[in-house]
Amino acid sequence: MTMMTEDDLHALADGRLGPERRAEVETWLAGQPEARAKADAWRAQNDALRALAREALDEPVPERLIAALNPQRQRWLTAVAAALVASVTMSAAGWFGHAWYAASGSSGSVVFAAKRFARDAMAAHVVYSPEVRHPVEVAAAEQQHLVQWLSKRLGTQLKAPLLQAQGFDLVGGRLLPGDNGARAQFMYQNAGGERVTLYLSAMPKNATTIPTAFRFENNGPVSAFYWIDRDLSYALSGDLQRSRLLQLSELVYTQLGG
Repeated sequence: MTMMTEDDLHALADGRLGPERRAEVETWLAGQPEARAKADAWRAQNDALRALAREALDEPVPERLIAALNPQRQRWLTAVAAALVASVTMSAAGWFGHAWYAASGSSGSVVFAAKRFARDAMAAHVVYSPEVRHPVEVAAAEQQHLVQWLSKRLGTQLKAPLLQAQGFDLVGGRLLPGDNGARAQFMYQNAGGERVTLYLSAMPKNATTIPTAFRFENNGPVSAFYWIDRDLSYALSGDLQRSRLLQLSELVYTQLGG
């Protein structure tokens, strides 16, 4: 069997492997539980991103544009649009991550990238918040180890905010993949079983960044407030009213040195 690489895991998660290679990778993963979990997480995030984007993908083309096209050009436009949708859906994290950090990028690209970061955070929330037995990799009982581990993987010192003042206790956290490096997620839950997740990504060492005000993103029942402060980008996601999520976001921001 040939050597497996992270590219193979990404290709498996993206559905880009042929039958023979897919069978080889699946056979190898049977004896690699950590790699199996990573590939499954990437696949779940892809599925969640597609679900979050479904509303936009299903929007019809405006009639005035269709009327302006002859049949041949309509077929060409449909094919190009399909290719663009596939490209954006499968490679969003890397392209938008680059635009998010690029000091020379246009303001429109940066805003668009920031929205994708929030969508990534909401996708991770959709994937893991319903979990009953395995919502996190490391539980709150090992909070010191959790914070040290995630800090080391992201390359910057992290803190797990305390949200008891708003009725939420730390459940734990997990490490998540990102094209620019590792990302982290802290999960919180209140007495009613509601959960919120704080999603973090370290800024590249050579990036020129400035703090940003809170921005709000919503897709279906899940919403997120997201912002940049110092060397980290943050997104707090949950199925809560906007005002309630804002209170929690402000508490997080204050505790983390805002």
